[in-house]
Order: sequence, then C-alpha cells, then structure tokens
Amino acid sequence: MPKKIVLAYSGGLDTSVILKWLQQKYKCPIAAYTADVGQNDDFNEIKSKAKNLGVDEICIDDIREEFVKDYVFPMFRANALYEGVYLLGTAIARPLIAKKQIEYATKIGADAVAHGSTGKGNDQVRFEIGYFATNPKIQIIAPWRIWDFKSREDLIVFAQKHQISVPKDKIGEPPFSVDENVLHTSAEGKILEDPWNSPPDYIFSRTKSIEEASNLSDEITIHFENGDPKMINSEKHSPFEILCKLNDFGFKHGIGRVDIVENRFIGMKSRGIYETPGGTILFHAHRAIESITLDRNTAHKKDSIVSEYADLIYNGFWFSKKREQLQEIVDTNRNNVNGEVRLKLFKGNVIVMGRRSKNSLYDLSKVSFENNETKDQKFAEEFIKSQFSKIK
Repeated sequence: MPKKIVLAYSGGLDTSVILKWLQQKYKCPIAAYTADVGQNDDFNEIKSKAKNLGVDEICIDDIREEFVKDYVFPMFRANALYEGVYLLGTAIARPLIAKKQIEYATKIGADAVAHGSTGKGNDQVRFEIGYFATNPKIQIIAPWRIWDFKSREDLIVFAQKHQISVPKDKIGEPPFSVDENVLHTSAEGKILEDPWNSPPDYIFSRTKSIEEASNLSDEITIHFENGDPKMINSEKHSPFEILCKLNDFGFKHGIGRVDIVENRFIGMKSRGIYETPGGTILFHAHRAIESITLDRNTAHKKDSIVSEYADLIYNGFWFSKKREQLQEIVDTNRNNVNGEVRLKLFKGNVIVMGRRSKNSLYDLSKVSFENNETKDQKFAEEFIKSQFSKIK
C-alpha cells in the first residue's frame, strides 16, 4: 500500500472524483499536482477545490516556457504530423507533465502517483511511460482501470453524493472530454463519438469559424534562428509568448481546426476535434524557411522519418532513445535554418508570401529561365540519360 500519493489534478470532474476515491481507498495523504502548460484554467479555483477536498499539499507548477521551448519547438523542427493531420498537441504535453509530477513526488516524499486517464485512451500510456522513464520504481495508480465506475454518469452520482461540484459546458450538460494547453485544445465524446455528426459551433473556443473570421487579411513575418521562431514582425518574444501571439492571429482568422478519426495506440479508432491555431501557422512557416536553407538530402531525410517520429510522440515515447536518435537527424544542419518567412493569414488559410535567409541555398543564376546556356541544356541531357540507366 502507498504511503503518500501525488495525483495529476486538473480540478475537473474526473480528477476531483479520483481524489476523493483515493482518500477513501488508500487512507493515506493525497497531494495534488497541477501543471500550467498554458491552459485557460483558474488555478486559484483549482487550488481551492483541492483544499475543500482535504488536500494539504498542492503544487501549481508553471512550466509554460519549458513546455514550448524544450518540447513543442523540437517537435516542430521535425515538422511532425500524426497520420498526416494531427499536430500532436495533447501528446507532446504528457511527457513533461509526467516528469514534473514525479519530481514533485520525490520532493515531498511520495511513493506513488496517480492520473485520471481512462482505460481506453492514449494518455494512460503516455503518463505511465513518462513516470517510469523518470522513476522506474514509482508506484502507479490508474483508477479508471481498477474502480467500479463504468461511466461519467457514475462519477456524477458519486460527485453529488460527496458534494463535489460538477462542471457544465455551454449548453448546461456534463462536459465533453476536453484537453487544453498553449498549443491546442481537443474535444472528444458525446455527440462527437458518431463520426457522421458535425461538431457543434459551441465546441470551438480557440478559432473563429470561417464565416466569422476577419474579412481583412493580416500579413506577418516570422524570424527564425537555428530552426526556432524568435521574432514576429521584428519584435522578439519568449517561446511561450511567440506561440500565444500566433494563437491570437489564428483565432482571428479561423486557422487550425482539424476533425480527425485517428488510430489510437491501444488499438481502436477515435474521433476528435482539435484546434491548433498558432501551431498551424508555425508549421507552415517552418516548412517555408527550411525550403531555402536545407539541402535536398537533409530535407528528404527529415521527411522520411516524420511518420516514425510522430508515432513515437503520439504513443508516449518522448524519452526513448529512438526519439532522441531521430531528433539528432531532425536537427542536422539546424544552425543553417535562419531567416524570415512572410505569411498572409486569411479565412482559415496560411499563405506563404515570401522567404529569405543569409543561409539560402536558392541560386537564381541556376534556376532563372532568363539564363539558358548551352552547357546547362547539355548537362540536363546527360543527367537524364544517367538516371535512365539506373532502371534497366
């Protein structure tokens, strides 16, 4: 039996019920750990809820800058997309939260950690691999896999019995399953479980609809250094601030909505609605600056590992040696990825208007249609013949 447990606590229905359930089952002190990764939460309210449930040790951990700088930006340097669509907003946050939760547990002398992920989801895998990667000896408690509750309706009944407040969504019903951080917001469950149903407008919080998006475009310039964004419109910002400002542009112009039916790591399909406004802008901008600063072999090698890299993050293997090896490939010649990308943002679109770099490999003298030397034409003919010989 554990002597002290640290619960990853969001203040929502699931983790509030879990907190009370842990107290009843294990009869030991329960500490609450809440990671601030840029979600739109009232942390004073979360702290108050935990106190009202009898928790004495509560940690609200501001890890926003670390999250963006050391997790989001490296992932975007890889141009990672899961199944060609998903920018991995939930998946990339879990390893850091798990790591920090373990560090807090060590600090206060806890010998166990708990999370609120369901037995059907990916997050249970992500959290627990992150726990073990940080402390292989830690005890892990996953209530959804061991308690008698079968649904969120059961949780609501328990919550009402123990006077735990039940959050409501915008139409006054128990909420969707929502995850949020500075990179994205996801929504699953309820009406969304039928992939034929269109997502209702009220589910979106980070992006305007195309119809409501601004009728006037914005043109912005993003400056990159060593593959990471450093400035927007010549103003320097921290990594977290960069993403926040791009989020504001994305919200205004309806950029970054994705409706996906994805293949979960544990072997089932799920439908989710994701909003990644600033990340979508950054993704296109980064691809644009790489197009003129990376040589063909490096660029194509990176493209060839995107799927494997994305799978590792999606499945929770951020701390694996394989992901670290792929990151080395991703960051090959990263010091050349410098310069500016000019973008037009309008009605859900991210349009590349221009790109320039002191490290540019683009040579106008070689590609111009106004410079057709005979020797160039002769070289092309010999090149084609040499390539044809390879297929014989």
